Amino acid sequence: MRSLRRARWATCALALTICLPAVADHKKSIADCTTFDQTAKNEDTTVFTLANACTMPLDCKIEWEVVCAPGSKKRRAVHPGTLKLTLDNGSQQTTEASAAICGDDAWTLGSVEWSCEPSKD
Repeated sequence: MRSLRRARWATCALALTICLPAVADHKKSIADCTTFDQTAKNEDTTVFTLANACTMPLDCKIEWEVVCAPGSKKRRAVHPGTLKLTLDNGSQQTTEASAAICGDDAWTLGSVEWSCEPSKD
């Protein structure tokens, strides 16, 4: 009786190890079909590009901070930037983060984050 239970359990476990990975492969993450790129355009401008290769439209958001005079206690200023966008299948969109707001002060670009989710429309 025990060996029959063990054999059934082993058969069930084997079936699960074979079937579950096959089912999991069918669920793709949005991260699998979206790309984000960040490139320098010139000395004070960075270009962000977000592309959608998913089969559905996506609602996305890019956030960043330009920090002017990061080494100064008095002149240091943080300027956040945000872009919300909807990307159709096969499309891409770019935006720029500019340090022109800092004038002649030194600057850094930080806290760059992006996220996408299926469009609610």
